[in-house]
Amino acid sequence: MPVIRFIFDGVREMFRGPREYWIWLAVLSLVVLFGAARYSQQLTEGLVVTGMSDQVSWGFYISNFAFLVGIAAAAVLLVIPAYIFDRKDVKEVVLVGEGMAVAAVTMAILFVIADLGRPDRLWHMIPVIGRFHWPISLLAWDVLVLSVYFLLNLAIPFYVLYSRYRGKEPNFRLYFPFVVIAMFWAISIHTVTAFLFSANPARPFWHTALLGPRFIASAFASGPALIIITLQIVRKLTSYNVSQTVIDLLALIMTTALQISLFFVGAELFTDFYNEGAHAASIHYLFFGLGGFYSLKAWIWFALALNLTAVVILMIHPLRQKTLMLNIACVLTFVGIWIEKGMGLVIPGFVPTPLGEIFEYWPTSVELAVAAAIWAFGVLIFTLLAKAVIAIEQGKLRYRAKDAMYPL
Repeated sequence: MPVIRFIFDGVREMFRGPREYWIWLAVLSLVVLFGAARYSQQLTEGLVVTGMSDQVSWGFYISNFAFLVGIAAAAVLLVIPAYIFDRKDVKEVVLVGEGMAVAAVTMAILFVIADLGRPDRLWHMIPVIGRFHWPISLLAWDVLVLSVYFLLNLAIPFYVLYSRYRGKEPNFRLYFPFVVIAMFWAISIHTVTAFLFSANPARPFWHTALLGPRFIASAFASGPALIIITLQIVRKLTSYNVSQTVIDLLALIMTTALQISLFFVGAELFTDFYNEGAHAASIHYLFFGLGGFYSLKAWIWFALALNLTAVVILMIHPLRQKTLMLNIACVLTFVGIWIEKGMGLVIPGFVPTPLGEIFEYWPTSVELAVAAAIWAFGVLIFTLLAKAVIAIEQGKLRYRAKDAMYPL
């Protein structure tokens, strides 16, 4: 069958390449195995091996989860110009962006699983078998939107690539409705994730209507930053056609989104510090420390400096057009938002506690190892998917009925 042959050829292409490619896969696999070994320690001894506690029950895992949902949502910035505005240059790389979305959603889900003390109890959330608590539970909403988005970003590229694998042009009218659904769904996954935080009135640091727009703006800055770097790597290491106009478009989107994100941060700072009250304790702890505790102070100021430097580079057109300066701005944006949206958002929501207690948090070596393994696994998934996508898009991998008679 052509479908079976398509899967077989795709998998075979993923594991075919030069020595450097195999070294890269081996390095990623070793990081994954090391993190898995440390995670087995967490499973055996419990969450006591992490820096989390009853007072700070979300930590490094959920910080990465919140950030990665934004990276997954940012794939829509390639989908919209490719399918709505019919940009042929963007269409050539849109499937690479959707592969990144698949990897990002996978990592986000793995970080949630890592955060669970008993991941074997996930079956409780399976409808019919367990109690999904939908539509009452916001967590159920988040599981739903992430799962559907993951399936959409698998199904659409699968159909497009399968059609091209068979030497046929995919029927645009057939898959376009799902593209439209995926575009709106991309916004929903990050909005619902923001609602998970902002719907908690006991945590004033999160309980703001601006959190959802902040999530979207920061995602549309950090996402393009990663896509720009990735597309340049793909262009350098392969013969895949990545037009400079695509990178210029993403750079312009990143510039605007980062400006909006920093404006939202400034609006939050003004609101909390102009008439400082008890509700501002968490943000005071984050930026200036509180009661002699200030473990996140240096990190948030560092993140703010990175984002401000990046936005200055991006706003100066001649600098943004220089590849080196653009790449520096992308790295600064990615790291800055990772800090601000991760540790700078999740941890201060728990410090101080509703009772006014201050319990600081810092990730342990177990958490760092597990997080590195999940990131490595996500990069591994993207590498394998990109390898197959590029081969099919370039016409190097095509269905041949004669070969299908002898698949092995």
